[in-house]
Amino acid sequence: MEWKKLGKVFQVNGEGGWMHSHAQIPAALVLDDRIRVYFATRPQRNLSLTTFVDLDRNDPTKVIALNEQPVLQPGPAGAFDEHGIMPSCVIKKGKQVWLYYGGWSRRENIRYSNWTGIAVSDDDGATFHRMFPGPVVDRTPNEIYSATAVFVLPEGERMHMWYARGLGWFEVNGQLEEVYRLRYGHSSDGIHWTRPDQELVPWLREHEPTHRPTVIRLGDRYHMWFCHRGIADFRGGDQAYRMGYAWSTDALTWHRDDAQAGLTVSPGQWDSDMVAYPYVVKVDAPAGASAKEGDRVLMFYNGNGFGVSGFGVAELVR
Repeated sequence: MEWKKLGKVFQVNGEGGWMHSHAQIPAALVLDDRIRVYFATRPQRNLSLTTFVDLDRNDPTKVIALNEQPVLQPGPAGAFDEHGIMPSCVIKKGKQVWLYYGGWSRRENIRYSNWTGIAVSDDDGATFHRMFPGPVVDRTPNEIYSATAVFVLPEGERMHMWYARGLGWFEVNGQLEEVYRLRYGHSSDGIHWTRPDQELVPWLREHEPTHRPTVIRLGDRYHMWFCHRGIADFRGGDQAYRMGYAWSTDALTWHRDDAQAGLTVSPGQWDSDMVAYPYVVKVDAPAGASAKEGDRVLMFYNGNGFGVSGFGVAELVR
C-alpha cells in the first residue's frame, strides 16, 4: 500500500467567529457533486463542535464552501454529549444521511467520558437532528470506560462497525491517560449492535492506544488503517501518532502489518510530528470517464497537534 499526499486541505482561523482551533477527526461523505468533510473544531477550551467543508470532487484539496454553523449543539447538562460533538463516521442510509458522532462530557477524576450517538439529516448532510438523546454505543457490562471513533460499513443485510474501546486510565508522569483498543460490532439496523469485545490487532508495546479505524473493501480483502501511539511522550513527541494498517478476509480476524500503512510524517511540513485519525473513502469516476481515470481511494487525516494544523488528503496509489 502506498499513499500519495495531495496536501493540506483546511485549517481553521476564526471562521464564523467561533472556529478558533482544530479541524480534528475528518469524516468524509461523497456526494454526487462534491465531497463533504465533517470535522470537530473548538470555540473555546474544553468544548468541541462539528461543522463541515465542501470540496471539489475532482480536486479534493480545493474548498468550494464552508458551513459556518455547528451541525449540532451540545446536549443538556448531564447528557453524554454536553461538552462536545466530534464526528466519527457518516453514511448514506436510504434517503437520509446518518452521522455517528463522539459525544463527550468532562469528569472530575478523569478528563472526560466518551460515547457514541447518531444524528440524522434529510438534506444530504447539511443539517442534522439527534435520532434520540442518548448514545447508540454505550456502556456494556464489560466496556465501561469509552466506546467511540466508530467506523460503520454497510454490506447487504449486515452493518459492520469498528471502534475504539477504552481499556482504562493509567497514571503517566503524574497524569491519568486513557488507553483504548480496537473492537468490532455488527448490526442489522445500525442502531442495535452486537459487540463481542474481541481483540482485533496485537499491541506493538505495552499500553499502546489504537484509535480511529477506517475500513474499505478492495477485491476479496478488507483493508484497515488506524492510528497508534505511545502512552507517554505522545503530544508531538517521540511516541506521537503514526499510521497503522491491517487486512482481513472476514472483517473480524485481522493481520497487522504497519509496514504497509503507506503514509507517515513529512519533515518540515504541517504533518511533521504526527499523522492521525485517518478516514478512507472511495470516489467513483464520473460518468463517461476513461478507464485510466478510474475510481479513486482517498484518505483524509490530521497532522500536528491532533488537528491544530488542520487536515489533509492523500490518494491511494494502485
